Amino acid sequence: MLRIHEELRRGAFTNCTKLAKLLEVSRKTVVRDIAFMRDRLDLPVEFDSGIQAYRYTHPVTAFPTVQVTEGELLALLVARRALEQYQGTPFHRQLELAFEKLTGGLKDRISFSPADELQAVSFKNVGLGKTDLTAFNLLSSAVLRQFEVEFEYRKPGDKTGSVRRVQPYHLSHRENLWYLVGMDTERGALRTFALPRMNRVKVTHRKFARPEEFSPERFFANALGVFGGSGDYRVRIRFAAEAADRVRERVWHESQELTELPDCGVELRLRLGALAEVQRWVLGWGPLAEVLEPAELRELISRSARAMAATYEK
Repeated sequence: MLRIHEELRRGAFTNCTKLAKLLEVSRKTVVRDIAFMRDRLDLPVEFDSGIQAYRYTHPVTAFPTVQVTEGELLALLVARRALEQYQGTPFHRQLELAFEKLTGGLKDRISFSPADELQAVSFKNVGLGKTDLTAFNLLSSAVLRQFEVEFEYRKPGDKTGSVRRVQPYHLSHRENLWYLVGMDTERGALRTFALPRMNRVKVTHRKFARPEEFSPERFFANALGVFGGSGDYRVRIRFAAEAADRVRERVWHESQELTELPDCGVELRLRLGALAEVQRWVLGWGPLAEVLEPAELRELISRSARAMAATYEK
């Protein structure tokens, strides 16, 4: 149909016989496709008996490849506004181009200005991660083609990095930052690497086979955010009434259970594989959150709170 559209748009002398030969299909297929273009896509196609050919009755600038309802158009516009929060990330330009393709066929019937539509809708994420586009493209290619990669990686707090050789299984965007999940060949274990801490990324010629049993969903299942573990911690946190609504309004983890408390607070239960991330998360709530279980996490929070108090007493 796109080829038929191009023939009609440039005013070529076009009939079923010529189109069937051009497209290498049957005459019946051409008739069916033209009928679809006319009746379903509302394109101004008519058969001119005087010249024994099809033609457009008026100019058509774009082929309507996308049909959307008013509600779907609104969703598209909201999605476009949401792209603003990903300025500077690897997919921003690709997403913009995809949006332009999706909406290109609508402009004959619906007009809107990308600069001023949906002024009542905005998006903002705090702490968007920085990612080197060249490194991201190398890693995404290695994940898809299953080639090992080498890079220099600096762990948090270290001044210098070390060389890692990794079989890249998966790229994940979590908590506003890109991470690579892969098999560290020297350590013989799956590891998670933050892309901003990588330098000198190189794709090798060594092929590998991603294990069929690997699943990103299972890998991140026992993590509050990014980093899971081999433990099995049953976490209970009590939130004061002032924080309860904010806790109720979100899904924090797939395992979460909420219990309403008599004082209008809530108790949150989680099942996690490690405590480091939930420790930082609880500290962010200040005095509005109290860890009830496990005792190990309660002690970690207590020590952190005492250390913070000592810092400010100075």
